[in-house]
Amino acid sequence: MKKDIILCGVGGDGIVSVAKIISDAALNENLYLKQSEIHGMSQRGGSVFSHLRLSDKPIFADVIPEGHADIILSSEPMEALRYLPFLSKEGCVITNSDPFVNISNYPDMGKVMAELEKIPNRVVFNANEVAKKINARSNMVLLGAAIPYLGIEKAKLEEAIRHIFDRKGEEVVKANLNAIQAGFEAAV
Repeated sequence: MKKDIILCGVGGDGIVSVAKIISDAALNENLYLKQSEIHGMSQRGGSVFSHLRLSDKPIFADVIPEGHADIILSSEPMEALRYLPFLSKEGCVITNSDPFVNISNYPDMGKVMAELEKIPNRVVFNANEVAKKINARSNMVLLGAAIPYLGIEKAKLEEAIRHIFDRKGEEVVKANLNAIQAGFEAAV
């Protein structure tokens, strides 16, 4: 088993939390992992991304080479496009279709969506809308949508959520579990 995952979005979207949950679940599966994060201007809505490499064999580098990512998981559609050079030919893009317009020259959404539609393996949906309906965070909805592609059992991800969010109380844990279920259902 080997998965090279790029998680990307804008500051405050919870991409780092998603990487932490996947990492926790991977460790519980006795997988090797390497992770590299760039926070940039994350506190001001700037680009945030993480390279997350999982394998059942030792991993020697934490950065994913261009053309080798199995998954790009993005909280924002333009950010997904920014990292397309990393996607392998068989790779999948999972992205929120709802833009975070934080720059004056944000591209026309019709053009952004047209570029996303060129990707053969993609899951593009409005994660913000799904999250709003269930009073949850869209990053967890996106994590749920990624479950069929991660190679990690859903139960292991749920266990990681419990482990990471337990100190925040049962309501937070339950909201996050509901969110990944809603995302899982949106993706299949």
